[in-house]
Amino acid sequence: MIRVLIERHIAESLESAYEERARKVLQQAVAAPGFISGETLSDSHDPNHRITLANWRSEADWDRWYHSEARRDLMSELVPMMDRDETITVLEQSSV
Repeated sequence: MIRVLIERHIAESLESAYEERARKVLQQAVAAPGFISGETLSDSHDPNHRITLANWRSEADWDRWYHSEARRDLMSELVPMMDRDETITVLEQSSV
């Protein structure tokens, strides 16, 4: 299993529109092969900073979703609402 950390920063006054569209992305991801679970958190010091932590069966499953046409279409609606590029970090269990 891997975890994917996605960080996004929403432009001022677009929070509610972002939330609505972000839910669509999550609904589609849940249906993607290999998706296990996920949660989205808000930064307590910056309400426009969102962090999503998603668990995927494998990096191949994540890559398939990340490069899918479905995600690309959904992200085309989200990207204009962000004031910087999303940051994605793929994490795996440490052997330590």
